[in-house]
Amino acid sequence: MNAALFDWQFAWQILPELLRASLYTIGITLVAFAIALVFGLLLAILRRSRLQWVSWPVASVIEFIRSTPLLIQLYFLYYVMPEYGLILSALTAGTCGLALHYSCYVAEVYRAGLDGVPRGQWEAAKALSLGPWHAYRNIVLPQAVRPIVPALGNYLIAMFKDTPVLSAITVVELMLQAKNIGSQTFRYIEPITMAGLFFLIISVSVALLVRKLETHLRMP
Repeated sequence: MNAALFDWQFAWQILPELLRASLYTIGITLVAFAIALVFGLLLAILRRSRLQWVSWPVASVIEFIRSTPLLIQLYFLYYVMPEYGLILSALTAGTCGLALHYSCYVAEVYRAGLDGVPRGQWEAAKALSLGPWHAYRNIVLPQAVRPIVPALGNYLIAMFKDTPVLSAITVVELMLQAKNIGSQTFRYIEPITMAGLFFLIISVSVALLVRKLETHLRMP
């Protein structure tokens, strides 16, 4: 890139601020994804319930959240819920919004994995007099998780790339930090370019880690 267009000295000057913002963004993503993994599994199990009064409402909630934009859900949590007594900080609302939104996608991934476990495994668990909790934990989940690791990794990367949406509720993540630097210095090319490179490098690194994990978990 032409030095007249890209000021390398300015880029080095703003690098620490963007690095801090990127670590902050990674932290939000990891916390939200951890919540999504747990809550998504719970939703998947409830949706597979034989009790229709349980499975139907859960399926409706999942489809509703998946069919509405993340931005609207964040606005609802941060701007609407305080009118009903639930006041959340921008960081809490953003993290919870990301977790809730992606837990519904993760739930469908879990459901596909659970449906892929041979029925004989469930019957074997019953024959061994294992309760539902022990059957899920010791027999079904280990077999269901292996094939869905790539899909879960894809959603982790997608969640990370969706963090700029949190700037709409004033969460100062990587992209908003880059925008703030640009508005203060009237130079946008350096911070925006660097933010884009950070997103690219981190996303590719996570994709490689997921691929290694997939290879490690692959059945012999």
